[in-house]
Amino acid sequence: IRDRYGGLHFCINMLARKRLATFLLTGTAILSASIVGVNSFLYTVRGGHRAIIFDRLQGVKQDVKGEGAHLYIPILQKPVIFDVRTTPKNLVTETGSKDLQTVAVTLRVLYKPAENKLPDIFSQYGKDYAERVLPSLANEVLKAVMAQYDAGELITQREVVSREIRESLTDRSRSFHILLDDVSITHLSFSQEYTRAIEEKQVGEYSF
Repeated sequence: IRDRYGGLHFCINMLARKRLATFLLTGTAILSASIVGVNSFLYTVRGGHRAIIFDRLQGVKQDVKGEGAHLYIPILQKPVIFDVRTTPKNLVTETGSKDLQTVAVTLRVLYKPAENKLPDIFSQYGKDYAERVLPSLANEVLKAVMAQYDAGELITQREVVSREIRESLTDRSRSFHILLDDVSITHLSFSQEYTRAIEEKQVGEYSF
């Protein structure tokens, strides 16, 4: 009888253990699925970045999300991440001086987007706003400023010209929600004919 009851007790324990194991495995699977499910509704904004949400029904939402984890609705919504750190960019253009000399200019700008205007920036210009806006603005400003100076003045008054370009480009960029921390002329050159004429003139003055 003891053996019979002992065997029955053993079977009951084994059955209980199996059920417990099954319960634990099922619970673990459900928990894992829940975690995966929650993660699919999360996106992360890294340091130096900001995010906006594009909603397929409502369009671009006006909230700007800071660093950290945020919720969104997959398929219906799409996070758009912007780098808001100061970024360098070279802008190259060719224009004319007051005395009609061809001038090649390279500007180096340090820019970043106005964070509170990211929804407007994305709606109007897209995520590649800098590529769309800055080259045309630089071309516009350089043509306006360079046309006020002779080629020789562009050389002798380079600091004055550079300051005028910086002030004008900074002001124009601000109207497009782009902030410029610095603008500087890194390269300034003229046509081969003008450069040769200047060199010959310098040689002539030196020989005299």
